Amino acid sequence: MASEIENIIQHFKTFFEGHDFELMTWNKGPIKDIIPEFQVIKFSPGKRCDQWVYCSVGASKINNEISDRYEFFVVSPVDTKRMVQMLAMVTYFHSQHGLEYTNTVPIGEPWLEGALCDNWLVSLPYSFDQSLELIPINRTRVACLIPISSSEREYIAENGLEALEQQFDKVKLKYWEVNRDSVV
Repeated sequence: MASEIENIIQHFKTFFEGHDFELMTWNKGPIKDIIPEFQVIKFSPGKRCDQWVYCSVGASKINNEISDRYEFFVVSPVDTKRMVQMLAMVTYFHSQHGLEYTNTVPIGEPWLEGALCDNWLVSLPYSFDQSLELIPINRTRVACLIPISSSEREYIAENGLEALEQQFDKVKLKYWEVNRDSVV
């Protein structure tokens, strides 16, 4: 019988079938103390997504009474180990604060060099097929990390997420674009 980690990896490999992939680790900071088997599976551009996709493997092992079990992913226009670091950071933050869909996470610096966005929005994976959203073997949800600006984060606090999503829709937001302007 496959382990929980193997089931998570298989879920992502099945969804991104045909994409080349690589398993990566992050050994800096506290992540290995919390989840020793933490990894990230990186998918190269392919038929499901023409960008790089990085998916956490092991975040769902966090037993948090205030939130569901989650794995996280981020879409990037560049192949960079920084996304492995970002997923380790968000997973650690989740272990301390129990993230859910619609939450935001401050990064403290741009998500990629030259970017305006310095926060994550924990989102449903809207831009992908629904089969990505739930890992059925262990009832784990899959959340997309969308880079947002500080002004967009403040806009959510004042007006609600739906109001920001309407702004995203107006401009047909490509959230993975490094040089994108704030929509508010």
